[in-house]
Amino acid sequence: MGWLMRQPQFSVNPSTQLYTLGQQRIVLVVGLGNPGAEYDGTRHNLGFRCLDAFVAAHTELDNWTTKKALKCHLIQGRLGETQMIAIKPTTFMNLSGEAVQAVCHFYKISPENVVVIHDELDIPFGQIRLRVGGSSAGHNGIKSVTQSIGENYGRIRIGIGPKKPTTLDSADFVLKAFDKNERDQLSNLTQEVNAILIEYLYSGQLSQETRSFLV
Repeated sequence: MGWLMRQPQFSVNPSTQLYTLGQQRIVLVVGLGNPGAEYDGTRHNLGFRCLDAFVAAHTELDNWTTKKALKCHLIQGRLGETQMIAIKPTTFMNLSGEAVQAVCHFYKISPENVVVIHDELDIPFGQIRLRVGGSSAGHNGIKSVTQSIGENYGRIRIGIGPKKPTTLDSADFVLKAFDKNERDQLSNLTQEVNAILIEYLYSGQLSQETRSFLV
């Protein structure tokens, strides 16, 4: 698994287009979820969980601040040669794109330099799939982001499927907490996402691949 690597080794493709602040690259990482303590620990808040774990592991980043005008909690800092801005929208999931659009506009970040972390019901638990662009696969948060900035942004798609029981409404399933077996794997999940983000921040590129975090 990627999180077992100690030191990332990357070469940056000179054709990669990145917005610069001075001589630094600047990227936006978005974790999707619903605000409010009642949603903590639910499947639909995996984006928040992974982003919180990443921030906790990197003292180079500032403290979270609430940006009411930008509709998000925001943190920033420098990792390597990259200036990173990370946000957790304070809108509900269905309006996540409002925060992403506001931050992109304020910091002049193009969609190509945005990566969104989110749960996905169509992917089995234990898998993370990476890609740039594509459909929303019925995810309302992704649908909102795409409506706001277009579809040419990166996605870290974390599997939460299959739905059990199959008769349960999908909206109810994603708002439930993980079962015990799943909770036992969540630290492996956040470590794998941490590795993916480090690779992305150092290389400026998000590869298209599938990873597993189950042990």
